[in-house]
Amino acid sequence: MAEYVPGYKKLLDTGELEKRVRILNDKLDKCTLCPHQCGVYRNQGDKGVCSAGMNAVVGSYGPHYGEEDVLVGRYGSGTIFFSWCNLRCVFCQNYRISHYGEGYETTTQELAEIMLSLQRMGCHNINLVSPTIYVPQIVEAVFIAAKRGLGVPLVYNTGGYDSMDILRLRDGIIDIYMPDLKSFDNYEALKYTKASEYFTVASKAVKEIYRQVG
Repeated sequence: MAEYVPGYKKLLDTGELEKRVRILNDKLDKCTLCPHQCGVYRNQGDKGVCSAGMNAVVGSYGPHYGEEDVLVGRYGSGTIFFSWCNLRCVFCQNYRISHYGEGYETTTQELAEIMLSLQRMGCHNINLVSPTIYVPQIVEAVFIAAKRGLGVPLVYNTGGYDSMDILRLRDGIIDIYMPDLKSFDNYEALKYTKASEYFTVASKAVKEIYRQVG
């Protein structure tokens, strides 16, 4: 059986990954990374609904054994929990990092090193938890890490409140998506997640995810 080659490795070889990095970083100038469409200048330190700034904030990382068996394998899923979130779910089990932002800022170089360290630990994938608000930083870190030998699949573990244009810019980069559909009702979702038109947005996102990876 042929060895699996992650999508980002293929895009690295064609130069497309570097192009995506530039396009996504431009989105931070007037942030439109998620459906809140805040328009804040994160490259200048401004913060919108999610409270995220210029650098990604990592709550914790390491081999994780609480995911589906196919992701965990023998050595665990190399999970990176990102702090802050574009949702404010009242039922969030990770509220200390998603609501209060507990964690530490990382540069893209440092984030790339985290990914490589998880691979060295034997983790079978890089599992990005609540990554939507940090897509530019993540893709740039993947670009850096891929040039240094990163070669495991990328898992995108999202709450589903994703913009269609940013989803399409991830096409071919992400190997596995794990969307959590929080609600089937826009009114209830607004009450419990503080996200406008949540189900309408998330259901379209899931369809796009299916188009990309099945």
